[in-house]
Amino acid sequence: MIWSARTLVAFAALGEAVPQFGGGGGSTMLRFGCSQVVIDRIDPLVNPDLLPSPHMHQVIGGDSFNVSMPSADIGNLASCTTCNFADDFSNYWTANLYFKARNGSYKRVPQIPNRLLFNDKFTTQTSGGFVVYYVSPGKGKVTAFKPGFRMLVGDATQRAKKGSGMKSQTCFRCFSGPNFGGDNASPCADAKLDTETLPAGQCLGGIRSNILYPTCWDGKNLDSPDHKSHVAYPSSGPATFTGSSTGGDCPASHPVKIPQIMLEIVWDTKAFNNKADWPADGSQPFVLSTGDPTGYSQHGDYVFGWKGDSLQKAMDGGPCTGASCANLKTQVIDGANKCKVPKRFPENYDGWIDRLPGM
Repeated sequence: MIWSARTLVAFAALGEAVPQFGGGGGSTMLRFGCSQVVIDRIDPLVNPDLLPSPHMHQVIGGDSFNVSMPSADIGNLASCTTCNFADDFSNYWTANLYFKARNGSYKRVPQIPNRLLFNDKFTTQTSGGFVVYYVSPGKGKVTAFKPGFRMLVGDATQRAKKGSGMKSQTCFRCFSGPNFGGDNASPCADAKLDTETLPAGQCLGGIRSNILYPTCWDGKNLDSPDHKSHVAYPSSGPATFTGSSTGGDCPASHPVKIPQIMLEIVWDTKAFNNKADWPADGSQPFVLSTGDPTGYSQHGDYVFGWKGDSLQKAMDGGPCTGASCANLKTQVIDGANKCKVPKRFPENYDGWIDRLPGM
């Protein structure tokens, strides 16, 4: 995503589904790329110890990612990370996107490294993966996550709209130009640009996907049975196209403000623009690895793994913006791209396949 300086300053005043500025000590927005650490059919949050899990995921972050992950300090278990900030050993994972050809076969859609912003050359050279944001949501003290913290956004089984209006947890944006050029528009905030469903027409420059996490915590539980109940969106609810801010007041049940996390993935659809390969009826040919052609099952998992109090210092250390924020330690791109974990369930995920893994 390419945001102008004017747009960034304006975020503090916007009542939209954008990460909001304004934490204790000043405005803070960490924005950094992470390469893929693995693509695998495991899910230590929702399906711990299950090999294989029901569907494929793309994973970024630390090399402690495994079929199960203990509720311990992940920052002390990992030895490397694929992220720009060297102290972030967290893991983030989402569903993959596949192209379904007219003949019924599937091929995984690769990701495009995000474009230059704030002189962040690291993010433009990542291998797969996506961009992560941490933002101080609104005014007041922002409390960083604790060791053992984890959460989930979205529902892998959802196939239809729930409720009225657009809920801002996830959205897609179609880039109709020949190349992915980025834009200055806020994510999940423009009814003309963003959809909860996968775009219906051709996206010559790719499809951007955004996942926004809750900004309020109950202050007690590091996890919950559904991985959602211990966190919440502001009292006004998830932002819609018409209104409320993720920087709003937290409900009494979840009074502690936590950083706004946003994941941003750019899917490189350029290799699949030949209409002769699309379904004969002209319907959109993309499907998430959950088996979902609608896009409603888009979801994001998170296991916290920042080293020591580095994230809290960053949240307290504003004003700062970008990939050189708050004097956080960074690493070179070669080190990040070399950080990998072995596949626990080897299977073909990049060639043409007759059916989706797990389907």
